[in-house]
Amino acid sequence: MHYLIVDDNRALADNLAEILRDGGAEVSVAADGSAALSLARGTRFDALVTDMRMPVMGGAALVHQIRQIDPCLPAIVVTAYTGESDLADARREGVLAVLPKPIPIEQLEQLLQVARRDALVAIVEDDAHLADNLSEALRARGFTAVTACSALDAERLGPIAPMAALVDLRLGDGVPGSVLARLAERFPQLPLIVITGFPDALPSGVRPHAVFTKPFDTHALLASLEQLHLRREAAR
Repeated sequence: MHYLIVDDNRALADNLAEILRDGGAEVSVAADGSAALSLARGTRFDALVTDMRMPVMGGAALVHQIRQIDPCLPAIVVTAYTGESDLADARREGVLAVLPKPIPIEQLEQLLQVARRDALVAIVEDDAHLADNLSEALRARGFTAVTACSALDAERLGPIAPMAALVDLRLGDGVPGSVLARLAERFPQLPLIVITGFPDALPSGVRPHAVFTKPFDTHALLASLEQLHLRREAAR
């Protein structure tokens, strides 16, 4: 595995790199976002670990920029600051995890071991508790989750290229099935997995990859995503 570590604290970055190398990984280190982007243009990394607050380009901005180069790259953000705006910025970009500083090394190593390339899953669900639970379950399997809680919020998924989308049919601010229909139009090849308490409300003309009726078996849902990811990997 080859990881990219980005932190303006070079001593911390080098120390973390040494720990990961001791575990058998290859590690590249960059002191800022510009250097990280240059490395990403010439190297296929298996995961990015970046500090959140850095001069010129912060961690969330770096994740956004580096995804233009390598959309498949899983990212982990580390931060000594837990401000809600910082965390929201990072999660909006679809990160595998946000970890505190000092970095919990064992947790970081576990995340890196399961991190998958090309495994970004969009969750469109207005039940925040369910969305959080699904996100956590996905991260435990190495998938990256990006969430939208409303029809309007789902519009920002436009620049993101997920491998699949979990979509609730009924969101509070939209016509039932409207978000599903828009996603199907925008991403014709995107596997859409419906999660709903109203399976009869499927819009005409949309053929989802699967439908899970609430309350559903989370393990079965994860198994469906595992199969999709395996098929994508096999097709490469």
